[in-house]
Amino acid sequence: MGSHEQATLLRLQNMVHRVWNAQGSYRQKMEVAGISPDDIQSIDDFKKLPFTTKQDLRDSYPLGMLACPREQVVRLHASSGTTGKPTFVPYTQKDIDIWKECMAECLATAGVAPNDVFQIILGYGLFTGALGFHYGAEKLGAMVIPSGGGFTDRQLMLMEDAHTTVFTSTPSYALYLAERVAKESLISRLHLRLAILGGEAWTEDMGSQIEEMLGVTVINSYGLSEILGPGVAMECGAKRGMHFNETHFFAETVNAENGKTLLDGEFGELVITTMTKEAFPLIRYRTRDLTSLISEPCPCGRHGKRIARVTGRNDDMLIIRGVNIFPSQVEAALADVKGISLHYRLDVDHKQGMPDLTVVCESVSLLSASI
Repeated sequence: MGSHEQATLLRLQNMVHRVWNAQGSYRQKMEVAGISPDDIQSIDDFKKLPFTTKQDLRDSYPLGMLACPREQVVRLHASSGTTGKPTFVPYTQKDIDIWKECMAECLATAGVAPNDVFQIILGYGLFTGALGFHYGAEKLGAMVIPSGGGFTDRQLMLMEDAHTTVFTSTPSYALYLAERVAKESLISRLHLRLAILGGEAWTEDMGSQIEEMLGVTVINSYGLSEILGPGVAMECGAKRGMHFNETHFFAETVNAENGKTLLDGEFGELVITTMTKEAFPLIRYRTRDLTSLISEPCPCGRHGKRIARVTGRNDDMLIIRGVNIFPSQVEAALADVKGISLHYRLDVDHKQGMPDLTVVCESVSLLSASI
């Protein structure tokens, strides 16, 4: 076992002990499985531990999985829940400090520099996205514009007047911005060079369209509120997958049907373990995101594993007459149709007992007229 694997195993063992001592629901899972922390003597042993699922987080609402004294919690974020109740994510001060470090490292990987003007076009509040980018950009030394979401006229004014060089938003909003810039012939008045996108599954075709319209390099970002927020992985300029932060997180992929561990390069569901979080550690958390792990060296020279582009989620898969369909696949097909915008809606209806999928989209000419 190499030094990197030894360090990873030690962090995993420490995290298992921490969760066990918290006397929470995960310890009950381990006891039912007949596993104790002392049984984890290798990474293969660790992969025998039970999964943590979104349902576990819902069942523990509001703070049933807290692994530190409540008095040490300095921040509470939340992610939206399908049941109407959010998933609370508590942070200690150490967790916040780690988050800042992770985000600064990710932004440096993306190519952000201290002399950049960074516009954050994400909603501030319980959602972790905006504050994560805010912390990381400030720690890196960039000038931050916390413009928040929406208000497109104001976003464009800020971009022009403050000489924004980098922005972050969802891919769909970036495409809308690009269309507004094109319609109003603003491109010559902007100084943009980099767009960091995340929060939604998107295709390379969509990224290429945004790059061409805005004259920027589009970078893919990955994170999720339950794990930390943004700062888990980030693409570099080589665009050969998102560099995964192996100091603070451990990644696996598993078969989405049976949970069997997959080899690097095999397509499956991403499973993440937090190795340094204090307030809300998660062991073998099933993200529902579908991707693969890349272990071969990146042309940029950075080492470690990377995450391939997330193509969809287990819970947004549609089964239409025996065929599995993801929205990202529909988007990829629309990208090849001239005159069609990548703004679309999927309508599923049942006719004669069979599911029927209708893709409703807009023509570029009609969309331009309505902007």
